[in-house]
Amino acid sequence: MNNILEINNLEKSYKNFTLDNLTFNLERGSVMGFIGPNGSGKSTTIKLIMNLVKKNSGNINVFGLDNLKHEKEIKQKIGFVYDENYFYEELNVLEMKNILSPFYKSWNDTLFEKFIKEFELPKKNKIKNLSKGMKTKFSLALALSHNAELIIMDEPTSGLDPVFRSELLDILYNIIQDENVSILFSTHITTDLEKIADYITFINKGKLVFSQSKDEIIENYGLVKGSKEVLDNDTRREFVSIKETNCGFEALTKDINKARKIFTGKTIIERASLEEIMVYTVRGND
Repeated sequence: MNNILEINNLEKSYKNFTLDNLTFNLERGSVMGFIGPNGSGKSTTIKLIMNLVKKNSGNINVFGLDNLKHEKEIKQKIGFVYDENYFYEELNVLEMKNILSPFYKSWNDTLFEKFIKEFELPKKNKIKNLSKGMKTKFSLALALSHNAELIIMDEPTSGLDPVFRSELLDILYNIIQDENVSILFSTHITTDLEKIADYITFINKGKLVFSQSKDEIIENYGLVKGSKEVLDNDTRREFVSIKETNCGFEALTKDINKARKIFTGKTIIERASLEEIMVYTVRGND
């Protein structure tokens, strides 16, 4: 497969945090949900991809090119949508566009006008008067108007109301119909990914938990609920984590089919959502 992003053995150390030996790939024409709790290393990884901080070791290739040696060339084809927008607040949408567009060789004003109209963005409104959702749409319009092939989104739906979030996901769904464009979507709101993600990369405390297709994850992971009497040293080994209460237990398994064979008739076994997989993995055993 043609990978648009390749991260191999990436490490970055701070005083109280280490991104530890991170490896994953993003295929061209696909959407990767990049999940993990706050402080897990998602934003650090994105800053390393963009060369905003210096790595300790490892390799990052974007479009098949080293992200340090070919930084300018790579950034011409990357679009960014961040949780916080860093625009000149006193300028209007059109004035801000006029400042940014000369930086991109492939800037297309016709495309920009198309997206401004499609996203219903008021061109004469000052940035400071735009809602958070409108600012996110503006960032996306800028990213798409220079023909970005990789769109990196860092918590783009954080703080948005459900209507705006749904609208943004519809926009992203339409974008990925172009199989040349890939999206790295970093978020802790996992429900946003169930609609559009092809792959999920999950990190916790700076370490990779998994990087797999979303369908494979949903197919394999499960929640087992039942009486604590079915728990012993052998059955406990089948679980990623267990939550025990006075009434019984709930536990996360990586192999729902195996769990169904072991716990036949003694428990309730259901498929786990991405949110449940993340919560149980991060929480560990109670």
